[in-house]
Amino acid sequence: MNAQRAEEIASSPNMVTVTYNEESIYIEHVDEQNGTATIHPLDDPNKKQSVSVTSLQEQ
Repeated sequence: MNAQRAEEIASSPNMVTVTYNEESIYIEHVDEQNGTATIHPLDDPNKKQSVSVTSLQEQ
């Protein structure tokens, strides 16, 4: 995935299924300059991490 698409998903009112390491995640924030996204697993909002947007997969 690219940073622009990640930003579109993050700001969309519709739920889009995105995975990171085969786990469904929620995109909290996208840093387009650095190509990273702050994410967390859908079932654990306290487990935030910053990852490269290229490691995210849209289903």
